[in-house]
Amino acid sequence: MPAILGFVSFPPMYVGYLTRQRIFREKVLRNTPCYNHGMILVTGGTGFIGRALVRHLTEANYPVRILIRPSKKSPDLPKGVPVEVAVCNLTDERGIRSAMLGVDTIYHLAGVEWHGAHANLMDVDIQGTQMVSRVASDAGVKRFLYLSHLGADRASAYPVLKAKAIAEENIRRSGVTYTIIRTALVYGLNDHFTNNLARLLNALPSFFFVPEDGSTLLQPVWVEDLVTCLIWALDNDLTVNQTYSVGGPEYLTFNHIVQSVLEQIKLKRTLLHIFPPYLRAMTVLFESLFPGLPVSVYWLDYLAVNRTCSLDTLPRVFNILPSRFDLRLDHLQETDWRRSLWRNLFRRH
Repeated sequence: MPAILGFVSFPPMYVGYLTRQRIFREKVLRNTPCYNHGMILVTGGTGFIGRALVRHLTEANYPVRILIRPSKKSPDLPKGVPVEVAVCNLTDERGIRSAMLGVDTIYHLAGVEWHGAHANLMDVDIQGTQMVSRVASDAGVKRFLYLSHLGADRASAYPVLKAKAIAEENIRRSGVTYTIIRTALVYGLNDHFTNNLARLLNALPSFFFVPEDGSTLLQPVWVEDLVTCLIWALDNDLTVNQTYSVGGPEYLTFNHIVQSVLEQIKLKRTLLHIFPPYLRAMTVLFESLFPGLPVSVYWLDYLAVNRTCSLDTLPRVFNILPSRFDLRLDHLQETDWRRSLWRNLFRRH
């Protein structure tokens, strides 16, 4: 079985059209002031995808307010970006109502699945989303954009996908005008996927454990393409009350992804294929010992079955020609991943 099992191809004229659309999009996002647009509230704005979204929104002169949770640590706010900040928990109704004063649009990106065993899916993904969507409807928010996962299903055996599906249902029932985007694994600078994979590959000296035969198909999408999709959906009336599944332009096996990361960080590892229940047991044990472990049981859940969707959603619906995975991994270079591993291993989220 080849490593790359699918790639979307387009006629030359269509590719040229999409390229021109991308150039036009960049000019519009950078140079068109959006003074008449109401405040945009972003939950999860200090996360990997949130920081990229906030950067793009502010470059397009949208007014942005970031909702962050109370914490003893200093928030990792985007640097050099003019934003307002509201501080409260997602289940704090009074705080949420205050944060929504003057808000027209909400990007709800907050999630805790990357916290692994320490994640509270009920408080954040389910009850938090229910609270935010209900208050948004009461406050007359015009648009509610939610970032979900491929495979979200209430009947799913995997907790994260079940939680995302319940959150989606709460949004639809709230009465707010919504757009739900179910995304494949997202990668880019400071991501939770390729960065953690690079740390894991440095954790063991000569081998790397891969679930089963490593043939699980994934469809990684570059964060810049996803963020562009989120912004385009904002002012596109065709996306109102719609749910989209988006991913990158190719289906890749997990084996291929691991080998691509190894090439970027200049390592050689033997891939050892292991029965998933054994790998899960090992992960549960090490998660209890190391709170900053770069892998979690939720991570393994995502690798349990194929996570793919239609290859042409981004170009067909959003006029975006998505980037190929192997061409967007330069963020992995020139980093001491072994040092990064030990620096984060005992750090709590």
